[in-house]
Amino acid sequence: MSKKKYSIKKFINDVHLWLGLASGIILFLVCLSGTVLAFEHEIKDAFSAKFQIQKKNQKLDVDDLVSVLTENNQGVVSSVKIPADDLKPYSFRVKKDPKQRRGFTVLVNPYTAEIKKVEKSSADAFLTTMFRLHRWLLLDTKIGRPIVGVATIIFFFLAISGIVLWFPKKLKWKNVKQGLKIKTKAKWKRVNYDLHNTLGFYASIFLIIMCITGLCWSFTSYRTGLGNLIGAKIFNRSAPKFNAKNLKESKIITYTQALSIANKTLNYEGDVSIGFPTKKNNYFSISKTNKNNWSPVTSDRLYLSLSGDILEVQYFKDKPLNVQFASLIKPIHTGEIFGTFSKIIYFLACLIATSLPVTGTIIWLNKLKKKKKKKRV
Repeated sequence: MSKKKYSIKKFINDVHLWLGLASGIILFLVCLSGTVLAFEHEIKDAFSAKFQIQKKNQKLDVDDLVSVLTENNQGVVSSVKIPADDLKPYSFRVKKDPKQRRGFTVLVNPYTAEIKKVEKSSADAFLTTMFRLHRWLLLDTKIGRPIVGVATIIFFFLAISGIVLWFPKKLKWKNVKQGLKIKTKAKWKRVNYDLHNTLGFYASIFLIIMCITGLCWSFTSYRTGLGNLIGAKIFNRSAPKFNAKNLKESKIITYTQALSIANKTLNYEGDVSIGFPTKKNNYFSISKTNKNNWSPVTSDRLYLSLSGDILEVQYFKDKPLNVQFASLIKPIHTGEIFGTFSKIIYFLACLIATSLPVTGTIIWLNKLKKKKKKKRV
């Protein structure tokens, strides 16, 4: 009896199998933590203490609120986020020392100037652990980051090979249709196979996107290479340079005036974030998100001199597509790109991805048992 030829599809199947078995545990942990992190902000909000705001006739000026923070020895105020929703507090970023990189967040009632410092909730420690597990497997960053990176590369090839294996030998609708549904009334082995094969196929495109974008955090060379490929720097956090001279104190506009200019220039409803001038950057850096935009994470930017002159306006829609893509790598990876809708899709895709190492291993074990039975016979 002649042996069956070792086909290309059999080779792809073997590669898919052994790569999956070799990386299964790591991928399970990375995908499990990614599933949780899909709704990271929502989880934080659910466990954080509520700050009730009652709408009154008029809000206090931003300058007055900054003065209140300063008088209460909160620290040096570096920025403020002003929500479009009148029932939400202003969010100020405060530093005890101007040299601090981030500082802490203080919420302020814009009607009463009531202050509430944002404290860590019971969910913060858990989410921090999930983040470290997702990025570094709870290991030292120098060790964990490349391990996750290699596992991500493997996952990319698993997703591609999985799509190839999903397609039947004969491309007839009857055969394709079988791979699009789960036979819930079949035996458990068949149900497990369908869970791996069918759900994996549905999630594959989103998992490929996650892999391509996720590698930007694992390898600097990959991030640089991808940036060179698309012609735009990824994670470009460099601040623009303007020939804006320091003016006398009497000529410097107030924060409230800066907000007014921003709302007139970017004339639409949305959240506004104002970065206050510093010794390094002597201008106002303002971003605004259009409430009715296609994405909740795209924003326009406005730069104002200390005297209120418009130095530059950057409309997101006017930027080249490659620059837009580069600036959206993170929300594309996390699923925030289209708000709640895309988050739900990413949550389900990550949940499926978490199950794939489990269902795949069960399929392999079932095949091993089947081979042993044949040998005995």
